[in-house]
This record gives sequence, C-alpha cells and structure tokens, in this order.
Amino acid sequence: MSNVEMHLKILLPFRVFTEKTGVKRIVAEAKEGAFGLLPNRLDCVAALTPGILTFETDGEGETYIAVDEGVLVKTGGEVLVSVRNAIGGTDLAELHKAVEEEFLNVSEEEKDLRLTLAKLEVDFVRRFASLKKD
Repeated sequence: MSNVEMHLKILLPFRVFTEKTGVKRIVAEAKEGAFGLLPNRLDCVAALTPGILTFETDGEGETYIAVDEGVLVKTGGEVLVSVRNAIGGTDLAELHKAVEEEFLNVSEEEKDLRLTLAKLEVDFVRRFASLKKD
C-alpha cells in the first residue's frame, strides 16, 4: 500500500459494514470535536461520538456515513472503525436526521442497561486485578 492512501474498514458488532481502499482522507467526530486523518498522520486511537464520518477516495469522491458511538484505530495505512450502528447515504440532511433520531435518543431502559453493564465491567476488572495480586 502506498503511503498516500489508507485502507478503511468499518465494523459493526456482527458484520463488516464497509471496507474501502485508496482512501485519501477521513473526518470523524469525537467528544472534543471533529478531527481529520491523512495517510501520513501518526497512529492514533479515538473514542467516537454519534455523528457523520466522511471519507474520500479518487473513484467515489466524498462518502458520508452516519455512525453511532465507537472507536477509531489508525495504525500505519490501516484505519479500523468499530461502532454500534452505521447508516450510509448521500444526503447529509437525511444522515444528520438519522443520527439525531436513532443514535442520540437513547431510551431510559437502554441507559439503565448500559449503566448496569458498566458497573459489571468495573466489578469484573476489580476482581480480576485482586486475583492477579494473590
């Protein structure tokens, strides 16, 4: 792979959403705001927030994908994006609306579930760390 292009793979929990080669640039959204990736940028990891991920290739031009929260990892020319959900499209207004409707409006039940899972994960890590000390 040349050093002027990236290989992008967007992963959902149970499948690969899309995989593109020849990516010239990527723009994603994190809690601190939007950021861009170019092929020669240093490796990085970022926690993504629900928003629009944009990437550009020579053949297709700019492509927009609405993504839920997740993680982006760039190592060399490889960029992996792992998110809960993603929706592709060409109309930015429709994608923005999808982000608002599907990703940002989390029900109270789902919030409770996520909080419970986070507590279980913390408890697991705590217990695992105590086993390692013994």
